[in-house]
Amino acid sequence: MNRPLRASPIFDARCRACWFGALLLGLIVVSFWSLNLDWRAFFSVEAGESMLRFIREFFPPDLSTAFLAKVGVGAIETFAMSLLGTILAVVLGIFIALPASTLHREDQALIRLPTRLLLNALRSIPELVWAALLLISAGLGPFAGTLALALHTTGVLGRLFAEAIENAPPGPAIALRTQGVSNTRIFFYATLPQVLPQIMSYTLYRWENNIRAAAVLGVVGAGGLGQLLSFHMGLFQMNKTATILMAMILLVALVDLASYLSRRVLTR
Repeated sequence: MNRPLRASPIFDARCRACWFGALLLGLIVVSFWSLNLDWRAFFSVEAGESMLRFIREFFPPDLSTAFLAKVGVGAIETFAMSLLGTILAVVLGIFIALPASTLHREDQALIRLPTRLLLNALRSIPELVWAALLLISAGLGPFAGTLALALHTTGVLGRLFAEAIENAPPGPAIALRTQGVSNTRIFFYATLPQVLPQIMSYTLYRWENNIRAAAVLGVVGAGGLGQLLSFHMGLFQMNKTATILMAMILLVALVDLASYLSRRVLTR
């Protein structure tokens, strides 16, 4: 005789996910309470009128030929910063990921921990902080922004590449190792072909992130659209600011589309 099905309780004392959800909910409540937010002022009529007045200042955008040319140069700088920074990060990431990963269990991996710590240090510092530090030595302009993107992205991609190398199916590598093939040839003929799709996917995803980050880095003087945005917002020229924001949205959309099409081609 089949037992009737019973509805599972909403909360079970033995359910780890339930306890985790309750803890997370408690942290959210405590966070809102500690911030002491004035919701009444936020949803007041005066706040709504101020916001509408602020939004109206963005229209109409400045579409003059001279300013559009200036925005176009800034967009090219932002695009070049993101692309070059990502390429440098891929090269450095692979170079550091190899000693940060183990190709087989018998590998001693003496410098695995130091290289992992290096990758953690690179990615723990945000791009804006890297840019602010590099502006001292590299000066104002897109060069500092490119280096900031490259350093932070190296930490991110290097860790992802190392994990992909270690999690690659060991069968082909073991077959070559039993034949006395060197580790270098094993990596290029067995490991790399298996992880190459992951490497390309991670690279394209980080390129999408870097195009957004490059647009923001200019706020600290690293060139591109961000520097134009900071300048014109500081002068309260909201019609020019609207044009720059439109250029940012268009540039990010184009890069997202290019990344999506590239992934479609690679996965076929």
